[in-house]
Amino acid sequence: MHAAVLGAGVLGTLVAARLSTTVATVTLVGRSSRHLDAIEADGLVLERPDGVSQTIDLAATAAHDAVAGVDLLVVAVKSYDTATAMGDVAPHLDQQQVLTLQNGLGNAETIADFVEPGRVIAGTTSHGATCPEPGHVRHAGAGDTVIGRYFADNDGVVGSIAATFSEAGIETEVTPSVRDAVWEKVLINVGINAATALARVPNGHLVRYGEGERLLEAAVEEAVAVAHAEERSVPEDVVERARTVAKRTATNRSSMRQDVESGSKTEIGALNAAIVARGADHGIETPVNATLADLVRLWETTREE
Repeated sequence: MHAAVLGAGVLGTLVAARLSTTVATVTLVGRSSRHLDAIEADGLVLERPDGVSQTIDLAATAAHDAVAGVDLLVVAVKSYDTATAMGDVAPHLDQQQVLTLQNGLGNAETIADFVEPGRVIAGTTSHGATCPEPGHVRHAGAGDTVIGRYFADNDGVVGSIAATFSEAGIETEVTPSVRDAVWEKVLINVGINAATALARVPNGHLVRYGEGERLLEAAVEEAVAVAHAEERSVPEDVVERARTVAKRTATNRSSMRQDVESGSKTEIGALNAAIVARGADHGIETPVNATLADLVRLWETTREE
């Protein structure tokens, strides 16, 4: 298999590094940056969860035509960049399978504006990573990964991709209900990401302190009501699942907190703000998610002042 990973952030870099151990060729495609330059010059330093590091010779480029001829395109850009990134590479795509592992709602639908919907595969992953310096990714911990066709029934191709990811150390299962899986991940993210970003606290503080628990519970419960209105089947114990994730990743910095601390734009539009927008479509009030979204967007608006 020949693969390209679109998006040279921490998740995209981690996926490209792991896949490079099992597939014929992997190319990491991203914007020109110190991170991409470091990988091109000296390879990628991948630090495993056990602290052991290895240097991987990983092809990295800012050239959009690097996706031409691959069998699989993995989309790992931030949700707000999906349309732009797909527009850049779409002229170089043919019949590639396209897999999104992005956070938030709406990514698969956006990708389907550029490729045949039947070729779109969606997925969620709980693998965590950080980038301590350009050319270095720290794999913070493993987690569940599930994938499935978003607009069609699963087939042998999806199973083959899952097997390849598993062989690469990203244990992956095929699900017949990937839309529900995407929603479940969103429900957990809306309970954790914005609150930890705004308070600048590790995930575990949301279950260690009453203020954090109340925020997590209220944000998730509002989002569950919206999920039900969207006719999505989500676990009855999803609030407890969100608490469990916060406990399991107690010392981690959420991806949104990392964005805030680096002064970067966040994915609030595909998470809490998306819950607010879809809630409004169904006449459901979502005051906690609205407040969290407004606060993050206020910070985004003023971050460069």
